[in-house]
Amino acid sequence: MGLLKRVLVGTPVRSEMLGEATLPKRIALPVFASDALSSVAYATEEILLVLSAGGIALLHFTWYIAAAVGLLMLVVVASYRQNVHAYPSGGGDYEVATTNLGPKVGLTVASALMVDYTLTVAVSVSSGVANLASAFPTLDAHVVLISVAVIAVITLMNLRGVRESGAAFAVPTYCFIAAVAAMILWGVAKLATGHHLVAESAGYQIKATGSFGGLALVFLLLRAFSSGCTALTGVEAISNGVPAFKPPKSKNAATTLALLGAIAVAMFAGVTALALAGHVHAADASDLIGLPAGSTPRTVIAQVARSVFGGSPMFFVLQVVTALILVLAANTAFNGFPVLASILARDGYLPRQLHTRGDRLAFSNGILLLAGFAILLVVVFHASPTRLIQLYIVGVFVSFVCSQTGMIRHWNRLLPQTTDPGLRRHMMRSRVINAIGAGFTAAVLAIVLATKFAKGAWIVVVAMPLIWLLMRGIQRHYAAVAAELAPPGSAKVVPPSNNHAIVLVSKVHLPTLRALGYAKATRPSRLEAVTVDLDERETAALKQQWDQHEIPVPLTIIASPFREVTRPVVEYVKRLRSENPNDIVTVFIPEYVLGHWWEQLLHNQSALRLKGRLLYQRRVVVASVPYQLRSATGAGAPAAPQPSVGVNDDPTSQPVR
Repeated sequence: MGLLKRVLVGTPVRSEMLGEATLPKRIALPVFASDALSSVAYATEEILLVLSAGGIALLHFTWYIAAAVGLLMLVVVASYRQNVHAYPSGGGDYEVATTNLGPKVGLTVASALMVDYTLTVAVSVSSGVANLASAFPTLDAHVVLISVAVIAVITLMNLRGVRESGAAFAVPTYCFIAAVAAMILWGVAKLATGHHLVAESAGYQIKATGSFGGLALVFLLLRAFSSGCTALTGVEAISNGVPAFKPPKSKNAATTLALLGAIAVAMFAGVTALALAGHVHAADASDLIGLPAGSTPRTVIAQVARSVFGGSPMFFVLQVVTALILVLAANTAFNGFPVLASILARDGYLPRQLHTRGDRLAFSNGILLLAGFAILLVVVFHASPTRLIQLYIVGVFVSFVCSQTGMIRHWNRLLPQTTDPGLRRHMMRSRVINAIGAGFTAAVLAIVLATKFAKGAWIVVVAMPLIWLLMRGIQRHYAAVAAELAPPGSAKVVPPSNNHAIVLVSKVHLPTLRALGYAKATRPSRLEAVTVDLDERETAALKQQWDQHEIPVPLTIIASPFREVTRPVVEYVKRLRSENPNDIVTVFIPEYVLGHWWEQLLHNQSALRLKGRLLYQRRVVVASVPYQLRSATGAGAPAAPQPSVGVNDDPTSQPVR
């Protein structure tokens, strides 16, 4: 297992190398922004799909909805630039909300982000695999298995460390940016020179599912806007990953965030403009009038690329990098979730194993936890992006609202303490930016809940409080344990009155002799060997051997009329404790140590059960005395041992006298 781990994960990295595992901006952008950038591949399509309910007549609203989504992204990016400067420790929305709005709101943000990070992995990977299955229909029956395999590969790459995973994801992300930029520029050039872009679906008609007017139209437009807001997922990941940046961390994170906003909005606007110029009609296959029977419509970005590049190699390049970026977008969550889990574990809200870094300086336990939950979602929802996306973005907008509200309170707290005019102007400007961000994101959250609740968002609404309660329960447990373990003010080391040592015996063999010798070396107040009478003949043979070899430790035989081992020993120890409440009872258990797991199944089972019961007894110490067999040490077969009776097998030990 050790060799396999080294091959898959790599050799351990020393702690002092942590600084060298940080990221420059050119690597941080693809690591933290791949989720937000990949949304360009489907955000426009999500808007068009919702508007298709009203037929072609409503498609002209796409411009207005896309403009609102783009504006919202710029507002959120500007707001989060204030966050990374004010809170560079990597706590992100959780730290902002906890510090300014209290730990309960902070936990709300944490539960929302954990749900959303998990959904990011499931949705991104499922969407990427679905695109591949569209190009290669033979894969369609295996999308769940392929999605699970892809998550496993991404998990493995992240377990190897942040630098290696960043380098692996940088190339496809930049290829995607370059390919989309080339498509937009080439499409604009063709339009500028008098050419027309004609999508393959331009001649299709869309069957309206109903007529929309008044409030129904408003609701449909809001639903289209909420679907387009999937473009904003992943923006918060940079604020959670500030510690992963090279110094100056806050400045580099803010610059990367600005680059993310500019690139994502430009690509989203370009794809939307070309889709409208080419008259792309997106709808379910059953609602597209004119679509050949049995065929599946291409994605919006594929239709745009086809209208721009035709059948040239650039069309296929864009399709490949689009599918790849959708899969790799999951890496944003793999960088944000483990850091957030580590901070929560530090604060006592999650198991402490999530706080520490692994062999490669990555938060290995957090990475594995995220992968496990994402795989569970993929399996339960059969890797269906359509079903998974209904659960999406609720969590991220909950965190947006709480974070920006917390930043407003942050500036309100600092302003009365600041006298420098320039600094005050900067704070007031930041407060205005965060106030606008809070207002916008609160409105969007309300829209998302109203339009997506019945479509599946209710699952997230139920899951978040459950996670919140779980984390509160973990924190209360840790607090109760800490209070119970805290020593009094005048803590002193008080030795027990006596130490009554018991060595459990089944046979007179080398493990027994070693345990007796070790127990004797601890100099207990009283030492006795104890055996359980399961078979009269075996017990009589043991007593005869004991007397024959003159082992100078009294042997106590405990009756067991029901042939149990654990209960009689526990009852005997309890009786000793009740007779001498101030004494310590130490139980020494000889154990075999074997080299193969299947050998362990054949030995030590009674010892494991007994230890499990004795550990719950107060003022009882359980000591395992190991005896390594040849399979554990790897030694060759030695000559038959001829031990001296009454001494340990260890030649350096003293006889039991």
